[in-house]
Amino acid sequence: MKIWFITGASRGLGAEITRAALERGDAVAATARSPKDVTARLGEHPNLLPLALDVTDEAQAHAAVKAAVARFGRIDVLVNNAGFGVLGAAEETSVAEAKALFETNVFGVLRVLQAVLPHFRQRRSGRVLNISSIGGFNAAPGYAVYASTKFALEGLSESLAQEVAHLGIKVTIVEPGYFRTDFLSGESLRPTGAQIADYAESVGKVRQIAKERNHLQPGDPVLGARAIVTVAHAENPPLRFALGPDTFQRSRQKLVEVAAELDAWEHVGGATWFPEGSGNG
Repeated sequence: MKIWFITGASRGLGAEITRAALERGDAVAATARSPKDVTARLGEHPNLLPLALDVTDEAQAHAAVKAAVARFGRIDVLVNNAGFGVLGAAEETSVAEAKALFETNVFGVLRVLQAVLPHFRQRRSGRVLNISSIGGFNAAPGYAVYASTKFALEGLSESLAQEVAHLGIKVTIVEPGYFRTDFLSGESLRPTGAQIADYAESVGKVRQIAKERNHLQPGDPVLGARAIVTVAHAENPPLRFALGPDTFQRSRQKLVEVAAELDAWEHVGGATWFPEGSGNG
C-alpha cells in the first residue's frame, strides 16, 4: 500500500486521482483549501485524510505534511496538482495576474516539494508526480503566461529528477491534454481583465473554443487518474508521462518541428566556437 499526498484534491483530476488511489487500496492525504470540499466530493473513507492546504502558505504546507505523516507514518507519493489557468494574450495579462498564477502553479509546487523532500530523503525513497499540461511542452496562443508556469514546472522537475535520483526518489512530469473537468470554466481558467481587439484572430478564437469545449473535452478524468496511479506504482516510471491522445499528437508534432529547425539553422548557430588550436575559450 502506498501513502499519497495530493494537492488540489477536491475536484477535477486531483479528486479522481484520490479516488483511484483509494480504489487500489492505497491511503491518501487529500488536501484542498477547504477539507470539507474533499469529503463532499469523495465521502468518508478509512484511508482518506482530508487536510487544509493553500499552497501559497508555506507554514500550512509543512503542517499538512506533518499531519499526514502523523496519521499514516510516511508519505510515498507526492502529487502536485493544485493550480489554475489564465486565458489571454501575453500583452493582455497584467503583471498582477501573472504573479498570482506563478505564486500557485510554480512557487506553490516548490513550497510543497520543500515540505515533503526532507521526509523522502530521510527514507531514501519517494515518488514525485508534478501535474503539468500539454501546454507545458507545446504552448498555444491565449495561454502565454499559463504555459510559462508549466514550462517552469517542467524545468524544475527535470533538474529535480537529476538531483534526487541517487537518493532513491523518482520524479514524473504528467502532461494532461483536454480532460472533461472544470478546467475550462471561469473558476479554473480565469479570463484576463484586459482584452485587445487586435488579438481577436488569435486569442479571440481560443476563447471561443474554450467556451465550446467546456465540459465536452474528450479525455475521461477517471481513466486519466487510473493511468496516473499505474505510473506511480511502476518500478521505472518515465520522466515525462503524456496523458491523452492529443498530448501524444502535439508532442510528436513539436519534436518534428524542433528537429527541422535544428537542421535548418545548424550552419549558422552551430558555427560559433573558437577554432580548434586557437588557444582561446
